[in-house]
Amino acid sequence: MNPYTCYRTRRPLTIDGRLEEAPWQKAPRSRRFVDMLSGEPAHFDTRAAALWDERYLYVGFWIEEPFVAATLTERDQPVFVDNDVEVFIDAGDAYYEFEINALGTVYEVLFIWQDAFTRFDQTLFDVHSRRASTFGGNFDRDGLAFWRGAHPRGLRWAFTDWDLPGLQTGVQVDGRLNERASVDRGWTVELAFPWAGMSAWALNRNLPPLAGDIWRMFFGRFEHLAISGQTIHPAWSWDPIGSPDTHTPERFTPIVFSDDDVEERP
Repeated sequence: MNPYTCYRTRRPLTIDGRLEEAPWQKAPRSRRFVDMLSGEPAHFDTRAAALWDERYLYVGFWIEEPFVAATLTERDQPVFVDNDVEVFIDAGDAYYEFEINALGTVYEVLFIWQDAFTRFDQTLFDVHSRRASTFGGNFDRDGLAFWRGAHPRGLRWAFTDWDLPGLQTGVQVDGRLNERASVDRGWTVELAFPWAGMSAWALNRNLPPLAGDIWRMFFGRFEHLAISGQTIHPAWSWDPIGSPDTHTPERFTPIVFSDDDVEERP
């Protein structure tokens, strides 16, 4: 997979989901998302882009969707049962999962690898007082992987009550949400992940990053398609993962941070 250059923006962004500001127009967009397993082009077009400044990592999604739909409205409901887009941010010994649907409903989880857990603040990440569960991966009940999952590092602690401090989100629907009588163009998502909010778990990272730093991130889209009375659940992503398990940080897209101003790109 090819690294993506994440350029710096010198002007603050208004997080409203519109993606109309000059930095977004100049930011390089991903290729069309592909099937997460096979790498074949996805049914509907999905693109993503990223920017950064001294306060935030910014992510934008452009999502083609003929029938924009969403049902869940409460924070940290399992948004993945709706159509959604997702961002995973890997920090080496921990990684963060973010999901959002077209209603703007957010789902977040923080995962810490158990083989590195003693490096983290045991008061802040007290598995007895917080909503923490052991986690082996999306498909951790298959054969010999029943107890520890299939990943070589084994189990993670999953903190389902984790909220990234200072997170900003914006969603815009180009069409009529939950109305199948009309055909929609799609929806856009704009996100701002604050560097300061990552300090408790991004222990292996410069915050904010330095020019040349490389992070791995997953950008995905999960869909529910009703076809001939049956529903299928395709998974599309920037780069293929090669398995149904999104929790494989070593397969995430490499993001290279540049100090160059995005608006000075040719």
